[in-house]
Amino acid sequence: MRQAASLLSIALIWLTASLNPAAAADAWQAARAEGTHILMRHAIAPGTGDPADFALGDCSTQRNLSQEGREQARRIGERLQEKRVPVAAVLTSQWCRARDTAEELDLGAPAAEPALNSFFGDRPREADQTAALKARLRELDEAGRKAVLVTHQVNITALTGVFPASGEIVVISLGPNGAVTVDGRIRTE
Repeated sequence: MRQAASLLSIALIWLTASLNPAAAADAWQAARAEGTHILMRHAIAPGTGDPADFALGDCSTQRNLSQEGREQARRIGERLQEKRVPVAAVLTSQWCRARDTAEELDLGAPAAEPALNSFFGDRPREADQTAALKARLRELDEAGRKAVLVTHQVNITALTGVFPASGEIVVISLGPNGAVTVDGRIRTE
């Protein structure tokens, strides 16, 4: 009973924060700020994980975006442009649903970034991939390039502790000690 009450309290705090216009404005401000990046879960792709016959180069073997997911990704891209978030690079997981999300954003040609690939089916890769992603963020920071990084729930949760919804944006920055800070969350729907 106590655990259920705690979970309800956390949910209400999150809902209140997500409906708070000032919090949303602060998140968009953080998204525009120098030194932050847009970490995004791919748009709506019904289901969980991938089929047993999954092959990275074959979208017909993967869980893919629905039409609703494609439309969601387009709206998110429009919103990022409307809010004048300066994007220097779009990096994406090599999974079709992430790549298609990155393309539908229409913010520039997406580049494949293996550090953003899902490790849902191979959890022992989590630590190495998360370290590789932090190294990539460091490279982007050193070059002064803000990136949109399209990836998967497991990757975002491992990096930030946030369990994002489909298409949710987590604004992040990398500290000098390599710690990732969540500077804002944006639910675009």
